[in-house]
Amino acid sequence: MQVKALTAALLCCLLPTASQATNLMFMPFETVLSKALLAGRLDGSVKFYLAGNGPITNQQMLRTNVVSDWPTNVSNKSDFDACEWAVQSTLIELQEEAKRVGANAVTNIVSYYDQHARKDLNTYECRAGVFVARVALRGDLVRVP
Repeated sequence: MQVKALTAALLCCLLPTASQATNLMFMPFETVLSKALLAGRLDGSVKFYLAGNGPITNQQMLRTNVVSDWPTNVSNKSDFDACEWAVQSTLIELQEEAKRVGANAVTNIVSYYDQHARKDLNTYECRAGVFVARVALRGDLVRVP
């Protein structure tokens, strides 16, 4: 009986560490954005711009620092595929929020894992672990002419 209890306690202690992200990946943003548009997961009504790549024209700021944070399970997926799925889910949520407030673009997008912003002109950050992959993005919802 004590062996079972000890084993259960040991497993409970190890589980949080096993579920945490173990593989940090920097993935190409434009590639996954194109795939999401081709697959019809994004409808093209909202444009997405990583920080430093946005339009220079006059923008009407509707909401700042909107965060979308999506985990996805990694079962039967490579880390790469799980990260692509997680970022597409994140972009879908940002698209829906943008449309809800009347925005047609999400600008200044940065990776925002655990509330630490990481700016890059070409890539987003993904953390893939034993059970889940997670992508968190933060951006501004704007209306551009």
